[in-house]
Amino acid sequence: MMKIKCFIVVIFACYCLGDDTSLNDLIAEIFKTDSSTPATPIQPIHPTQPSQTAETPKEKTKYESCGIQKECVPRWLCANDTINTSGENIIDIRFDGTCSNYLELCCEIPNKKEKPDISIEPIDRGCGYQNPNGVGFKITGAIDQEAEFGEFPWMVAILREESQLNLYECGGALIAPDVILTAAHCVHNKDAKSLIVRAGEWDTQTKVEIIPHEDRYVKEIIYHEQFNKGSLYNDVALLFLENPFNLQMNIQPICLPNIGEEFELDRCYATGWGKNKFGKEGEYQVILKKIDLPVVSNAKCQANLRETRLGRHFILHDSFMCAGGEKGRDTCKGDGGSPLVCPIKNQPNRFKSAGIVAWGIGCGEENIPGVYAKVSYLRPWIDQKLALRQVDSIYFTP
Repeated sequence: MMKIKCFIVVIFACYCLGDDTSLNDLIAEIFKTDSSTPATPIQPIHPTQPSQTAETPKEKTKYESCGIQKECVPRWLCANDTINTSGENIIDIRFDGTCSNYLELCCEIPNKKEKPDISIEPIDRGCGYQNPNGVGFKITGAIDQEAEFGEFPWMVAILREESQLNLYECGGALIAPDVILTAAHCVHNKDAKSLIVRAGEWDTQTKVEIIPHEDRYVKEIIYHEQFNKGSLYNDVALLFLENPFNLQMNIQPICLPNIGEEFELDRCYATGWGKNKFGKEGEYQVILKKIDLPVVSNAKCQANLRETRLGRHFILHDSFMCAGGEKGRDTCKGDGGSPLVCPIKNQPNRFKSAGIVAWGIGCGEENIPGVYAKVSYLRPWIDQKLALRQVDSIYFTP
């Protein structure tokens, strides 16, 4: 989704309006739910009824044997000298050990626990709080800008039900328990009843994270009345869900900016499961990626974009903002709708939604920033639609 070398995959993969004719085939392979199969190759998921709450299986979980009186269990369920009993475990996502899944540990059966020590109770701590060290465990070996589990708790995946599969459409951000902020180009002319929003997701190839993800059906799609599907002006949409998400450590809303607020020269984060490079060679990501990008002024961005195939008469619309322009660091195809979040001054590890991944010219090219829908410009429209549906502003107000 993003790339540090070719790391574009990440978050706001500038919808890149590219020529990938096999886009649907590629994104159909991202999200699967069966944790019993190897992490590769990636397989499509077979959807089930989205859960209302995270349920604990009634049947006793069966674990893979890894020796005499030993089983491969989630690392936070093994109380021995190799990990912390607090649940704050250090996990190498590149580790190739005894167990087939890096989130599992070969544990002596007497040391096996039924529940993790970390609390997974519902919690509402206010919008925009990042979990910089993750939730329940911290990863090492993150050489491709993988995010920590639960690091960006507002990040969601928007999926589409089709032929008994859940196909990945794009990213989005939670702004209230039952409201998602995304790009209009992601959901324009889509049937709301065919869409599912997944929150709390991280590694799309496993279900053994310490806190499971949750799915909700979409009840209503609203996109900006002046959205232009050709130029992507006013590229903003709201998804209203059939049922609210349960707010917990890995599922929390992002704050919204003030009307007209600027983030020029800030370094901000984009996140997502998009491609790691532009073109047919690019691959969609399994683990959520993150990348920090500088916000670029609209004047400089317009000047840079005029040096591309857009030509010297190109005018950057007021509903856009720009970030990036650093070689090999960008969002890319598949990151559309994902949030660009910028730090709240004097509040460490707290963020506002500044942009929504919209489009770009290629991915990760030097001096060619990615283009995002500007949330502070679009805030009056967002406020109007939320007020009509009586959504409490407490969820997205810092």
